[in-house]
Amino acid sequence: MQKKVLVAMSGGVDSSAAAAMLIEEGYEVSGAIMKLWQDGQYFEGVNEDIENARIVADTLGIDFHVFDFSKEFENEVVSPFCNEYIKGKTPNPCVFCNKHLKFGAFFEKAMEMGFDYVATGHYAK
Repeated sequence: MQKKVLVAMSGGVDSSAAAAMLIEEGYEVSGAIMKLWQDGQYFEGVNEDIENARIVADTLGIDFHVFDFSKEFENEVVSPFCNEYIKGKTPNPCVFCNKHLKFGAFFEKAMEMGFDYVATGHYAK
């Protein structure tokens, strides 16, 4: 039985390469992107990023999912960052996001969906 991997995709080169390499290695690969902002909220490129990731998934012939974690992002990353910043501290929002979303909610969702592993393109060489 093939092991199932959910690749956190951005539509960029690293996550796309990770997905392609896992397919070549014989894994059953699906892709997913975390939607962290609502349309038009702070950042205009949300839908473009999702569409780019979807195009890559279609090109690779893999299933693609969009996980709307915008509320979790606001509660677990944006609000704590702003609260600390107002106090004169310099928090790193990536630490909050990695803990609560990428290796929290995203990982939990993947496990609920029956995946064996989660992969990203971070730190690809």
